[in-house]
Amino acid sequence: MSQVKPTKASESYDQLKHRVSEANLLASTTAILEWDQETMMPNQGVDHRSAQLEQLARMTHNLCVDPQIGELLSVCEEDPDLLDQPGVEANVREMRRDYDRETKLPATLVAELAKTSSLSLHAWQEARARSSFREFQPWLEKLVGLLTQKADCLGYPKDGERWDALADEYEPSMKARDIDAIFTPLRTRLRVLIDEILGAPSPPTNRFNETMLPLESQKNFVRFVAEQIGFDFTAGRLDTSTHPFCGGSHCRDVRMTTRFHENNVNDALGSTMHEAGHGIYEQGLLYENAGIPLGQAVSLGIHESQSRLWENQVGRSIDFWKWGHPKLKDFFGEGTGHLTLEEIYGGANIVKPGFIRVEADEATYNLHIMVRFDVERLLLSGDLTINDLPDCWNEKYKDYLGLTVPDDRTGCLQDVHWGMGAMGYFPTYTLGNLYAAQLFETASSKIGNLPELFARGDFKPLKTWLNENIHQHGRKYLPAELCRLVTGKPLSPEPLMRHLEGKLRPIYGL
Repeated sequence: MSQVKPTKASESYDQLKHRVSEANLLASTTAILEWDQETMMPNQGVDHRSAQLEQLARMTHNLCVDPQIGELLSVCEEDPDLLDQPGVEANVREMRRDYDRETKLPATLVAELAKTSSLSLHAWQEARARSSFREFQPWLEKLVGLLTQKADCLGYPKDGERWDALADEYEPSMKARDIDAIFTPLRTRLRVLIDEILGAPSPPTNRFNETMLPLESQKNFVRFVAEQIGFDFTAGRLDTSTHPFCGGSHCRDVRMTTRFHENNVNDALGSTMHEAGHGIYEQGLLYENAGIPLGQAVSLGIHESQSRLWENQVGRSIDFWKWGHPKLKDFFGEGTGHLTLEEIYGGANIVKPGFIRVEADEATYNLHIMVRFDVERLLLSGDLTINDLPDCWNEKYKDYLGLTVPDDRTGCLQDVHWGMGAMGYFPTYTLGNLYAAQLFETASSKIGNLPELFARGDFKPLKTWLNENIHQHGRKYLPAELCRLVTGKPLSPEPLMRHLEGKLRPIYGL
């Protein structure tokens, strides 16, 4: 049997995948060092770690901008027969996008950002512990300066803004004006719902979130839940950190963290289910595509949809707790014996404006994101100085959530993102909420009996549906295209509002 002779384009494509995979292999090493810095690295290791990350960033960037990658891309792009082969067009399209983006950035800027982000992350941790924004201010000033340079190097349309250039890294093609068009009406509708709830005559009890429970038992419980919903601990692990996150190097090595409070097991559970959602997505990517676009998540908005779906649509549902309520006794004995199913379900859905984003309920959460989006745009446009940031933050919390921020720790120092040099990131959380609600409505329709399945602890059909419809595609489709393909509709706030109103109004007797 004769073999098909490789064409110049097919040989170029194989070389292209190899070169891109080599760069991503090095980047995956960086990911493990970054995970270690947030979980296990001694404080005195920060200077050496920043030098390591600076060197790796420079090396990875040099691999990504190798002119031969550009030449190989051009050969592949000119062969329609090659592009017609399964997955090739998407891989080449996304490799071109990455290459064009990287080649606009000077290696010195990439290295300086990596080093500064590592050092500033440590400075943020110390400043947050002392609730002192002024300690962190010099680092943030430096980071915003570097990010401004980065945005200017990447470029943005005349009718756009610097924020767009940075956001494109996290949510391809999303612009600030697009976010604004979503946020403005959503904010109005959320405020109406929140006002209704805060005026309700008989809110649910908060006893579930005030019950003192041993931390070791909490750790065992949340690990059990993560495993039950589909996180594979043979290909991942769960640790603790100040700010829960999910990282790792590839789909067979996923690192996630959570956090614990003796008097709030629901926070640990929500954080763990959230990060497990990210982890399930990562583990659902195909290992055969590791290192190339088809083996990578499409966007942070879609990624966040997976975490929020498991945390909220599943973990805060009455059907989840029909299964979970009896399980509490297995881990906490009589520590939770005084809690009824209705009290636990109500406690998981308490609506109360607060200062901390990661502790926010579903109804108020997106208002936290809107504050950060507004502040980022002002910083990057130069309309807000770093010195005035805390006052701006506090004013917006008063306006959006009706709260007077007491200190920097619960104010503008609460999030890790700016300390790690990430701006343009925050709106992907709200996009994730919107995608999650729309995807879950579709999954419920397609699978048909999710409430009954959840009530008996069977989460596999939902996980399988997500694996098949979202995870395995990698970056084959752009986010908006994937949403329309899976749900049959463009992204809309309606499913999220149906979810919130349909659940919260009955809980609050409205």
